[in-house]
Amino acid sequence: MSKPSLRERALRYLSRRDYNRAELARKLAPHGTDGEIEIILDRMGELSLQSDARMAENWVRSHQGRFGRARLQNELTRRGLARELIEEALMNSDMASELERARALRQSRYSALPREPREWARQARFLLARGFAAEIVRAVLHDKCEENMEVESP
Repeated sequence: MSKPSLRERALRYLSRRDYNRAELARKLAPHGTDGEIEIILDRMGELSLQSDARMAENWVRSHQGRFGRARLQNELTRRGLARELIEEALMNSDMASELERARALRQSRYSALPREPREWARQARFLLARGFAAEIVRAVLHDKCEENMEVESP
């Protein structure tokens, strides 16, 4: 059985999921020269089989429920996308507000609201690690913590 061509490899990768140009180039690097890879990538772009903008939009859509804006932005930057594409993908997504998403994520992870400082800190670290801004985390946890304290106090 013969080895698949560079074009076939690129099509196989793109049939599984969207890759940005830099990721696809890294995947193809062991199998061809830089010139051959550039030709294949250009052709995939011409045929709209590979699109950095589409990849960014799909990635944001699939991860927005688990991450805050900062984490989404950092992950896309790490993957080698241009800042303009990242901003466009974040603006075009139909994301609920950061506050709503942070509340939903906290509720899905923790059944109980924070009742003591240690639990408040644990939940805050969880949300911060997911890329939510500190003011969002405070809004989600501080109000709830105050409500609990008022309810418990006679």
